[in-house]
Amino acid sequence: MCDFFERHASNEQKSILKIEKMNDLEKKFAQTIKENKSTIYTVCYMFSKDADEVNDLFQESVINMWRGFEGFENRSDVKTWIYRVTLNTCISLDRKKRRTATEPLSMNINLFEDHDKDTRQIDMLHKRISRLQPFDRAIVLLWLENMPYDEIAQVVGISTSNVSTRLYRIKEQLKKMND
Repeated sequence: MCDFFERHASNEQKSILKIEKMNDLEKKFAQTIKENKSTIYTVCYMFSKDADEVNDLFQESVINMWRGFEGFENRSDVKTWIYRVTLNTCISLDRKKRRTATEPLSMNINLFEDHDKDTRQIDMLHKRISRLQPFDRAIVLLWLENMPYDEIAQVVGISTSNVSTRLYRIKEQLKKMND
């Protein structure tokens, strides 16, 4: 009877059935990811503008979070933990990507190009940030997310005063960059 139901149930009914089969840990994990999906994507987007690559980074980050979820002891806020896992995943994959350089295909046309001043400034800032070292890029990302210095320090594993110093130096470095 159950097999018959699973074969002929609607997608919504199948989703409900899957959720009922999940254990409590899986439910808690799924809810945590759902609540923090935009945070994870924001971090991944800072490491790539390519939609496929961002999705790969997201997937790898979620896999790494699942591996460590059971051991997460709530010593820090779950959002801080998610930032840390996602950043570490993206930094690791970015390093691997840089070691195995590839040549991207180019169509020499951007169908979604926008020429207003704000979009150009955002694109310029994104390009400059992407040229920073991964650790500095992570600090800027967290700062742009309006995260307090003490939380940034906790996520990246340095002192609060070091965050302040690094941000000052990073801002100066960004100002000096040429496009």
